[in-house]
Order: sequence, then structure tokens, then C-alpha cells
Amino acid sequence: TMASPALLMRVVASAYSVAEKAATIVRNVMAAGDLGIVEKTGANDLQTKADRLVQMSICASLARKFPKVTIIGEEELSTDEVTEELIEDGHCEEILKKSCPAQYTGIKEEELVIWVDPLDGTKEYTEGLLDHVTVLIGIAYGGKAIAGVINQPYYNYEAGPNAVLGRTIWGVLGIGAFGFQLTEAPAGKHIIVTTRSHSSTLVNDCISALKPDSVIRVGGAGNKIIQLIEGKASAYVFASPGCKKWDTCAPEAILHAVGGKITDIHGNSFQYNKEVKHMNSAGVLATLKNYDYYASRIPNTVKQSLVP
Repeated sequence: TMASPALLMRVVASAYSVAEKAATIVRNVMAAGDLGIVEKTGANDLQTKADRLVQMSICASLARKFPKVTIIGEEELSTDEVTEELIEDGHCEEILKKSCPAQYTGIKEEELVIWVDPLDGTKEYTEGLLDHVTVLIGIAYGGKAIAGVINQPYYNYEAGPNAVLGRTIWGVLGIGAFGFQLTEAPAGKHIIVTTRSHSSTLVNDCISALKPDSVIRVGGAGNKIIQLIEGKASAYVFASPGCKKWDTCAPEAILHAVGGKITDIHGNSFQYNKEVKHMNSAGVLATLKNYDYYASRIPNTVKQSLVP
């Protein structure tokens, strides 16, 4: 008989189904028309009913199956009022069929940390820029992002009434990443993707110093990493604090699974153990290829302004 799948593969397979359920919640809230918007720290830091329901759904569903895993979500919520219809019990069979990389086969539940961004790109969601929105579930072990799931609830939403809406991308270090077509950005072009709603002099000075051919401004860290792995941008540059561990964990795992690289502006790796501070206070630099080209051109003035 087959040995039962390793814990990591079971967690990823469940996270896949949980992310698909999350996407349904995101679409239902939007369709119902009452977003229930709350300002957290200001007009660029919003929370909607979708953020709240999705986080409850993801955290409660995963905690029920994997009670000893640490789960850290963006929103501060009690899990008392989780109703049964928010629970997703399914898993993706395809993922369970893949063998777990040897270095991860002995992982125990209490060694995993799951970082959840229930709705990355909330501001864009409230403004109807629906293709910017992602649901992020990142899985860390030993402080390192090792697996991730990114769901785009509105992928294809402009492709007409018969298009399949939404998609789920997943990846595990040592296996690869799936659910999209890996594409490199045009050779010799420097296309930078950066923040849409959190611009600043520092952000813009850093980008100018890199002399890009073009700059794409979009919401959501998940969305920006997708721009890299689908070849629409060659570097993701964000010279500012503001990005958090739940923004980068899932995208990092997927980017690293296909050979890319993400660090802070100084070139430091992100740490994802449960005690770590939530803010990525020294910004973000990510590429699928040619990381060193961009890293070597970050101005010292920018580095000095951003303390890890």
C-alpha cells in the first residue's frame, strides 16, 4: 500500500481547497454589494467584510485539520463566530500525488507556521480593480517560506461571460510551482513593478536610479510576484516599509520554487518563524532572473533610509 502523504503535502493540498473557498467568499461579498469597509490606520489601510470572512474561513478550516500548526493572519479577529458554512474540509488530490521533498518528510505540525493574507490588494478590491486581488496562504518551516498558495479570485474576469473565473497557483520548494505558465520578461528590458497606493519620494527615487524602460504600478504583493513569474515585469521593487510577512510568505515560496529570488532592499532574506516581527521594514526586491543586476543598483541613500 502507499504510505500516507507527508504532512507538508497534506497541508498544501488543504490550503489549495481552502483558498478556492476563500475566492468564492470574496466574489460573493462583492456580488452582494455591501463591502463593509473599515479604515484600520487610514484611507490606504482598509479592511472589508471579505477580509474578515475569508480570514475566519482560512484560519478555522486549517486549524481544524492541523490543530498544532501556528497560523498568523493579517486581521485581528476572534474565531468564536465562525459558522460551519465558512469551513472548507476538502483537499486537492493532484497535490497529494506529488512526492514530498526528502528534507520535508519528517516535519511535525508544531514546526509549521502558516502566514495568511485573506485579501491582498484590499484597496484595489474596494475600487473595482479586481485583477489585482489575491488570497495568500504561505507555509514556513525553520523560518523559511517553503510552500505557498496564491488564489486570484478574479483571474480572467475581463475575458467574457464564458471564461472560467479565478485560478489557484501553488508551489513547494524542491517540487516547483503550478497553475500558471512560467515566462521570462523580455530579455534586455528593465520593467519594474511597484506599489500603486503606497508611493513615496523614496520609492520613486529608488526606481529612477534603476533607469527602467517602464514601470507598472499595481496593488498587492501576490499580484506583483505573478507579474514576475508570468514575464510581465523583470523586477519588483518597493523601497519602503509597509509590506508584511503575510504579504511575502506565499509569493516567496512560489518565486523560489521556480528559481527566482526575493529579499529586502539590503539583500537580507525574510524570516518567517512565529516570533518574528510582522513588518518587512526594509522593503522588497524580487526578480525571476538577474537579481544581482537590480540589487547592485539600489542607491546607498535608499539603503540608509530603510533599516531592517
